[in-house]
Amino acid sequence: MQRIHIFPFPAARHGRLACRTAVLAALIVTGPYGAHAATKAADQGIPVSVATIKSGDMPVVLSELGTVIPVTNVTVQSRVDGYLTQVLFTEGQEVHEGDLLAVIDPRPYEAELKQYSGQLAADQAQLDEARMDNIRYQKLLKRDSIDTQTAQDQQYKVKQLEGTVEADQGLVDTYRLDVEYCHITAPVSGRVGIRAVDRGNYITAAQSGGLAVLTQMQPISVIFTLPQDKLGMVWKRLRTAKTLPVEAWDSTDTTKLTDGAVSSLDSQIDTSTGTVRLRALFPNTDESLFPNQFVNAHLLVDTEHDVLLAPTSAIQSGPNGPFVYVAQADGTVAVRPVKTGTGQGDTVVVTAGLKADEQVVTSGIDRLHAGAKITIPASTTQGG
Repeated sequence: MQRIHIFPFPAARHGRLACRTAVLAALIVTGPYGAHAATKAADQGIPVSVATIKSGDMPVVLSELGTVIPVTNVTVQSRVDGYLTQVLFTEGQEVHEGDLLAVIDPRPYEAELKQYSGQLAADQAQLDEARMDNIRYQKLLKRDSIDTQTAQDQQYKVKQLEGTVEADQGLVDTYRLDVEYCHITAPVSGRVGIRAVDRGNYITAAQSGGLAVLTQMQPISVIFTLPQDKLGMVWKRLRTAKTLPVEAWDSTDTTKLTDGAVSSLDSQIDTSTGTVRLRALFPNTDESLFPNQFVNAHLLVDTEHDVLLAPTSAIQSGPNGPFVYVAQADGTVAVRPVKTGTGQGDTVVVTAGLKADEQVVTSGIDRLHAGAKITIPASTTQGG
């Protein structure tokens, strides 16, 4: 046993006191008791967490930023000019196709309709008279009792009046349509937005802003872009499966909003971004999606079955490629090169280098090396 001698010294000499204290501490640490403690700590091993490699299914999911776009978004316009006499909707109201939304004063158009209806009746009477005269002239011409020129002139008069009647009929139909256009109806079912014009204003046909915007809320779509290097995989699946499931998540990508499916793929790639657009349809029965909302679209392209799954935290990068630390039966670790495939979240597919039920180290890796002694607390063992 090593002996430690402590010599007395003057209390006033603080410098010597500090020096002798340091020497005393050094002797205690480097003595046989300190060396024994260090050796014991090394024999216990490095505490680590491990996970077991399991066989399972890995979904191939592409996550892309998208925008909620209504399937139908209509600016309700007036087709005629006039004073707005009635507004029959409220802002935010749900309306159905064909519902009456507003009325423009129809009286000027009704008056024009009566005028041209009367003109049509008068010209129709003249046409009927001319046709009767033409029949009589043709009979007289067969008996050679009338001049040929007179009979031909009567035929031309009939055709002229037929044209006049047809023009009158067109004017009557036009003003009848204008009277109908004075009653503005909903072109589609949806929700009415903020009203742009109040009752009593004079509006014109197709004026800027219209009366209001009508937006179809159910169903609704999400348009998102796909990188062109992923297009082949998605297009191949679409041709065979016809549709692919899509999940809509919020802008922070933390909360799932609703489920839908891809309905269409754009016809060309945008050369400025190298992406192609896709449209996914969502029933939106709870209206969790709102027009122009930014969402994250999770597109399920395929599912790999019966593959080896490992935690992403176990995969390390080295000069020769990815590797893992595999826990051995003797309490040590071995370095194992691996090949990885599809990754999703905190799980990755291992295509080579591992077997099912092997344990890989997921934490405490920074102090490991090949053959290092480890300890595995029971509470840190995880499944694959």
